[in-house]
Amino acid sequence: MGKKVGIVSCYFKHNYGSMLQAYATQKILDDWNVPNETIHLGKLNHEIARGKRKYYLSQIFNFSFIKAKFGMIKLKLYCKLANGELGKNINIRDKKFKEFEAIFHFSKKYDTMKQICEEGDYTDVLVGSDQLWLPVNIVADYYTLNFVPENVNKISFATSFGVSEIPEKYKEQYRTFLKRIDNLSIREDKGVKLVKELTGRDATLVCDPTLLFDKEEWMEIQKEEPIIKEKYIFCYFLGKTIEYRKFAERLKEKTGYKIVSLNHLDEYVKYSDKFADEAPFDIGPSEFLNLIRNAEFVCTDSFHGTVFSLINHKKFFVFRRYPNQSKVSTNSRLDSLLKIVNLSDRMLEGEESIETLIEKEIDYEVVDEKLQEFREKSKEFLRGAIEK
Repeated sequence: MGKKVGIVSCYFKHNYGSMLQAYATQKILDDWNVPNETIHLGKLNHEIARGKRKYYLSQIFNFSFIKAKFGMIKLKLYCKLANGELGKNINIRDKKFKEFEAIFHFSKKYDTMKQICEEGDYTDVLVGSDQLWLPVNIVADYYTLNFVPENVNKISFATSFGVSEIPEKYKEQYRTFLKRIDNLSIREDKGVKLVKELTGRDATLVCDPTLLFDKEEWMEIQKEEPIIKEKYIFCYFLGKTIEYRKFAERLKEKTGYKIVSLNHLDEYVKYSDKFADEAPFDIGPSEFLNLIRNAEFVCTDSFHGTVFSLINHKKFFVFRRYPNQSKVSTNSRLDSLLKIVNLSDRMLEGEESIETLIEKEIDYEVVDEKLQEFREKSKEFLRGAIEK
């Protein structure tokens, strides 16, 4: 039997970063002529959802967890009960995400994990990237690869824990599945440390799959012509912090550029409607790339917003989505990336002087060198893992 890689990814989540990293994982294997398919969830999705519900029920008295999820719940309720127009707009955006799914080479639809093993004929199963090892996904037990037989090569590529510490009650489950993965790589420093603490193993630090490709390679899935014709500041905020939006308003005052914002993504934030000059909803992953590539400035609290700002040599400002002490903080991946390219000073609080920052240039020659080095090291890990 020839080589065949099954990719376990979060291709279906209507999130720009999730879909683009799932595509990038497929693309690198295609570029190497490695046969692959993304495992397509049929009824298995319900099985995974049941596991997630079990976790959410266990967190019902966890105030910090409920507080973190409240914005998402509020967005869904607002769309259904209070604002029919917003609901229609989000449906337009969802349709663009669904259209993007046509880019994937899907397997047949699987209804059970057992069926994947029996009918998939995979020589390798690769999990990655994204925050697939959050505690909720460990309870759901799909991204752990526990269902994959011993004789099949198990690879994690740039998978992220999404948290800086593992709750005590789940540590044994983490130890069990991490020990079974044959080739283990992680997306951020803290994740590498967590693996060492939990298992004693040395995981390899690699880049997010989206960073495996440069600006020209990302042009393959986007149009050359800019979606927005005038000069603009692109805002991509997943969190609800108003100060960051006010920072963009001050940047607009200073430059005269309009604000283009993707609103109400993970949370409903009323202020977003006020501060944006233009808030398009017919934006899928390909259009998202176009909006970053053609912006004069990018303001974001997103990891992938930062990734594509770097790839496209943008003047960008990045903000923390969560306070560092928050138990649901996912800041570590941003800190890790900015440290690698020596741009930790691009992380802002939102109250800084625009005059000082606007003059501060980024030496993209140095950034490209560092990214290329990281890219090659990451490719070396993945190629070696597959060739094993």
